[in-house]
Amino acid sequence: AYQKCSNLLLTDQARANARPQLEIYADDVKCTHGATAGQLNDEALFYLRSRGIGLQEARFLLTFAFAYEVTQFIPLNDLRFRMEELINKRLRKELGRCHNCMIIGQ
Repeated sequence: AYQKCSNLLLTDQARANARPQLEIYADDVKCTHGATAGQLNDEALFYLRSRGIGLQEARFLLTFAFAYEVTQFIPLNDLRFRMEELINKRLRKELGRCHNCMIIGQ
Protein backbone atom coordinates (compact mmCIF):
# COMPACT_ATOMS: atom_id res chain seq x y z
CA ALA A 1 0.00 0.00 0.00
CA TYR A 2 1.06 3.58 -0.53
CA GLN A 3 -0.39 6.72 0.97
CA LYS A 4 0.27 10.07 -0.65
CA CYS A 5 -0.39 13.46 0.96
CA SER A 6 0.21 16.35 -1.44
CA ASN A 7 -0.42 19.99 -0.57
CA LEU A 8 -0.54 22.94 -2.96
CA LEU A 9 0.29 26.29 -1.37
CA LEU A 10 -1.34 29.07 -3.40
CA THR A 11 -0.33 32.13 -1.35
CA ASP A 12 2.68 33.25 0.64
CA GLN A 13 0.60 32.95 3.82
CA ALA A 14 -0.66 29.42 3.06
CA ARG A 15 0.33 26.62 5.41
CA ALA A 16 -0.15 22.89 5.24
CA ASN A 17 0.02 20.37 8.05
CA ALA A 18 0.62 17.05 6.35
CA ARG A 19 0.54 13.95 8.48
CA PRO A 20 0.27 10.74 6.51
CA GLN A 21 -0.67 7.86 8.76
CA LEU A 22 -0.98 4.17 8.00
CA GLU A 23 -2.41 1.57 10.33
CA ILE A 24 -0.77 -1.75 9.53
CA TYR A 25 -2.11 -4.88 11.19
CA ALA A 26 -0.09 -7.52 9.33
CA ASP A 27 3.63 -8.20 9.26
CA ASP A 28 3.74 -9.54 5.71
CA VAL A 29 2.77 -6.36 3.83
CA LYS A 30 4.87 -3.52 2.49
CA CYS A 31 3.52 -0.03 3.05
CA THR A 32 5.04 3.38 2.40
CA HIS A 33 3.86 6.95 2.64
CA GLY A 34 4.95 10.39 1.60
CA ALA A 35 4.02 14.02 2.05
CA THR A 36 4.83 17.03 -0.08
CA ALA A 37 4.01 20.72 0.01
CA GLY A 38 4.84 23.24 -2.64
CA GLN A 39 3.70 25.87 -5.07
CA LEU A 40 2.80 25.70 -8.74
CA ASN A 41 5.60 24.45 -10.96
CA ASP A 42 7.35 27.39 -12.64
CA GLU A 43 8.36 25.26 -15.62
CA ALA A 44 4.76 24.16 -16.19
CA LEU A 45 3.62 27.79 -15.94
CA PHE A 46 6.31 28.81 -18.44
CA TYR A 47 5.27 26.04 -20.83
CA LEU A 48 1.61 27.09 -20.77
CA ARG A 49 2.52 30.78 -21.11
CA SER A 50 4.77 29.99 -24.09
CA ARG A 51 1.71 28.44 -25.76
CA GLY A 52 -0.20 31.71 -25.50
CA ILE A 53 -2.11 30.98 -22.30
CA GLY A 54 -2.33 33.94 -19.92
CA LEU A 55 -0.86 33.75 -16.42
CA GLN A 56 -4.22 33.61 -14.61
CA GLU A 57 -5.57 30.86 -16.89
CA ALA A 58 -2.31 28.91 -16.61
CA ARG A 59 -2.48 29.11 -12.80
CA PHE A 60 -6.13 28.00 -12.95
CA LEU A 61 -5.33 25.02 -15.20
CA LEU A 62 -2.51 23.77 -12.98
CA THR A 63 -4.50 24.27 -9.79
CA PHE A 64 -7.58 22.55 -11.21
CA ALA A 65 -5.40 19.66 -12.44
CA PHE A 66 -4.08 19.25 -8.89
CA ALA A 67 -7.62 19.09 -7.48
CA TYR A 68 -8.88 16.94 -10.38
CA GLU A 69 -6.41 14.21 -9.43
CA VAL A 70 -8.11 13.99 -6.03
CA THR A 71 -11.67 13.99 -7.38
CA GLN A 72 -10.93 10.94 -9.52
CA PHE A 73 -11.04 8.82 -6.36
CA ILE A 74 -14.71 9.71 -5.75
CA PRO A 75 -16.63 6.61 -6.93
CA LEU A 76 -20.02 8.30 -7.38
CA ASN A 77 -20.15 10.04 -10.76
CA ASP A 78 -22.74 12.66 -9.80
CA LEU A 79 -20.84 13.61 -6.66
CA ARG A 80 -17.51 13.69 -8.51
CA PHE A 81 -18.91 15.95 -11.26
CA ARG A 82 -20.51 18.25 -8.66
CA MET A 83 -17.24 18.53 -6.73
CA GLU A 84 -15.36 19.35 -9.95
CA GLU A 85 -17.96 22.01 -10.76
CA LEU A 86 -17.64 23.57 -7.30
CA ILE A 87 -13.83 23.51 -7.48
CA ASN A 88 -13.97 25.15 -10.92
CA LYS A 89 -16.27 27.91 -9.62
CA ARG A 90 -14.22 28.45 -6.48
CA LEU A 91 -10.95 28.73 -8.41
CA ARG A 92 -12.54 31.20 -10.84
CA LYS A 93 -13.80 33.20 -7.84
CA GLU A 94 -17.43 32.61 -8.86
CA LEU A 95 -18.07 30.96 -5.51
CA GLY A 96 -17.11 32.54 -2.20
CA ARG A 97 -15.80 30.83 0.88
CA CYS A 98 -18.33 29.11 3.10
CA HIS A 99 -19.38 31.39 5.97
CA ASN A 100 -19.57 28.42 8.34
CA CYS A 101 -16.11 27.12 7.42
CA MET A 102 -13.31 27.47 9.93
CA ILE A 103 -9.66 28.10 9.27
CA ILE A 104 -7.65 26.16 11.81
CA GLY A 105 -5.03 28.21 13.59
CA GLN A 106 -6.80 31.57 13.50
